[in-house]
Amino acid sequence: MLKRLAGVLILVSLLAGGPLYMWGFGGIDIHGDWRSADRSSMGLAPDPSRTQEAVVQVYSARAFNWRGIFAVHAWVATKPEGAASYTLHQVTGWGRPALSSRRGTPDRAWFGSSPTLHATLCGSTAERAIARIETLLPDYPYRDRYRAWPGPNSNTFVAWLIREVPELDVALPSSAIGKDYLAEGVFAPTPSGTGVQFSLAGVLGAAIGWREGVELNLAGLVVGLEPAALGVKLPGVGTLGLLSSAHGLGTEQCPPPRGRMSLAHVPVG
Repeated sequence: MLKRLAGVLILVSLLAGGPLYMWGFGGIDIHGDWRSADRSSMGLAPDPSRTQEAVVQVYSARAFNWRGIFAVHAWVATKPEGAASYTLHQVTGWGRPALSSRRGTPDRAWFGSSPTLHATLCGSTAERAIARIETLLPDYPYRDRYRAWPGPNSNTFVAWLIREVPELDVALPSSAIGKDYLAEGVFAPTPSGTGVQFSLAGVLGAAIGWREGVELNLAGLVVGLEPAALGVKLPGVGTLGLLSSAHGLGTEQCPPPRGRMSLAHVPVG
């Protein structure tokens, strides 16, 4: 009995500890106003006015307001060869359809939260990925649906796209709640394609993969191990590791970012 009670207490501590840490020390503004929140460029994307090559990037940032204690919001940015602006592909809860593809600044803060760049493709690799992405967008099964928990949401969309585009060998952070909401069935490759996962509507599941490591999903909160980073995965926090597991993608080198991008460079429409 005492062993069971100790096990339950450890599990509850793991599930609650991460969000409590983010609430107290994660810099999350739970009283923020979206109208005045920072939406400036963070200088992570190649300047489209100076970059001829095609570019694809995958980002995430802490969700707005109290949701940021638990999860991140993910999106994909594309720029075909010769294009003067980026197109942002993402799912939001306020648009109809929920899935939108609009010109914009790829590396803008997400209503006060600085974005994390997970992957960049350039050149011919990016061109192949863009062609595939543009073909796939009409087939996304939840174009008109959004549900913050357990999905389908922004992370469901990006995880689905990563599974369908071979060039995107990306592992979303474990704090991307909704990434485990599967479009069909209960078994699927992990988003990076380097492992397998089991999921019951994103509420209960598990995954093991070379890029994802080992994950246990309980009510959308993920605990696990990430060997590549020599780290552990905690709900809300993501990975705490001794090494960085981030990596660039593609065989062609991208031009370096040119500092914070002016909105004049990327028209919003």
